Amino acid sequence: MGQRVDSVMRWCVLVAGTVMFGCFFFVVWTWVPQANIQAALLGLCGGLCVLGLLWSLWQRWQLCRFADELCRTLDDLIAERKPEEYFPYEDTLTARIQGKFMQYYDLMSEGRRQSRQDKQVIQELVSDISHQVKTPIANLQMFMGILQSHDLSTEKRGEFLGTMAEQINKLDFLLQSLIKMSRLETGTFALHIERTSLYDTIAQALNGIWDRAEAKQIQLSVECDNSITARHDGKWTAEALENVLDNAVKYTPAGGSIRISVRPWQFYTRVDIADTGMGIPEEQCNQVFKRFWRSETAAAQEGVGLGLYLAQEIITRQRGYISVKSVQGEGSTFSVYLLM
Repeated sequence: MGQRVDSVMRWCVLVAGTVMFGCFFFVVWTWVPQANIQAALLGLCGGLCVLGLLWSLWQRWQLCRFADELCRTLDDLIAERKPEEYFPYEDTLTARIQGKFMQYYDLMSEGRRQSRQDKQVIQELVSDISHQVKTPIANLQMFMGILQSHDLSTEKRGEFLGTMAEQINKLDFLLQSLIKMSRLETGTFALHIERTSLYDTIAQALNGIWDRAEAKQIQLSVECDNSITARHDGKWTAEALENVLDNAVKYTPAGGSIRISVRPWQFYTRVDIADTGMGIPEEQCNQVFKRFWRSETAAAQEGVGLGLYLAQEIITRQRGYISVKSVQGEGSTFSVYLLM
């Protein structure tokens, strides 16, 4: 629409200018003797001046109209509404600049949306941390008060001190997990990814859970050829695998078994961690990787619901992924996929 108006106005100015110049030149040519060349040239210059004046007025009108349209567009965007006079398919300067304004507005809107989302995540994180820290701190305060105000036997005092040590360990684990989670989510940790054997990485992960598995008489078995490689950061990947193994040890009853098998799988190297634990209900399999999520059936076990979340974040940042298959009452198999 704007393009058609511009075209019509341009033709009107040209026609009007041509007519006025023709009339002026006719008058000069009729009334001034032909021998008077100077008068004829003067008439020609006058006509050109009139035409230039008309062109200047038209350009000024175009500039004012252009500025008004841009101002209205900006006013609409500031008010967070779609511009009324926006014709994106027209090939005009106004439409092109409006298009750039709209692109910038979309980027700013996405930034505001992301900022609101990040703020909500931080609020939820602070709430979750407060809830997780509250219980061990309250327990420590309670046991400390009992120890200070009661004359307890040596055996009872030792029992209370042991319980307090467990709460302190829980707090330490929680804070360390939160630090790792913060580093992962803010991207302040460095991954050193290289193609290396998974054998040493799995051995490092097993070292972290070996004592707890032995205390529950859980049988550990590993099938990993030393020649199988994957692109991964050994330290962080061992951390992720240890979290999955710790979860398996925690929910596998005494006398059970955990089997680790490593094999090439399409474009990935696949690490399966299968246990004979309590299993996960099918409808909850997609929730086990959520931060601070714990099922009702696992409430009796120690934990804060960060291990699998951290494992998934670590593997995802290496362009891999984790999946889980489980049968309630029979066990679970967590599969970690790392690029070959």
